[in-house]
Amino acid sequence: MLRILFVCMGNICRSPTAEAVFRALASSADPGLAIETDSAGTHDYHVGDPPDPRSQRVAASHGIDMSQLRALKLTVNDFDSFDWILVMDRQNLVAARAVAPPNRRDRVQLLLDHAPEQGLREVPDPYYGCAADFELVFRLTQQAARGLLKFLRAQSLTGLS
Repeated sequence: MLRILFVCMGNICRSPTAEAVFRALASSADPGLAIETDSAGTHDYHVGDPPDPRSQRVAASHGIDMSQLRALKLTVNDFDSFDWILVMDRQNLVAARAVAPPNRRDRVQLLLDHAPEQGLREVPDPYYGCAADFELVFRLTQQAARGLLKFLRAQSLTGLS
């Protein structure tokens, strides 16, 4: 069983979107791949809150319900619990690696590393933006989720994790 944690700053926009998108794609594209997902924030601003209503609206418009997700804060224990910790931007990459035990820092990567065809390397924070910004987050996380699935399938074929 592979465990993947998606991380942004507050865990109400980008990382729950990435989690919901990846979960939906994984269940439909490769039901044989045993994966558990979750999401968290590097800050505790919104712990216990549902995803931002704007994120939920965009996901719902694509047939994905993320209303049951609740914000969590990244903890040191997550680095033992999860095989991959995928962050949305460089600021949160630095913050996540600062929490990680030294021997677990290699588990932290930028999510868009799995979308090399995408010109952007960071998923921009839509919180202070408009509806189009939330749609962009959805599209970027969808591209990365497809690349991540391809990567995980290749790893499962070679027996690596």
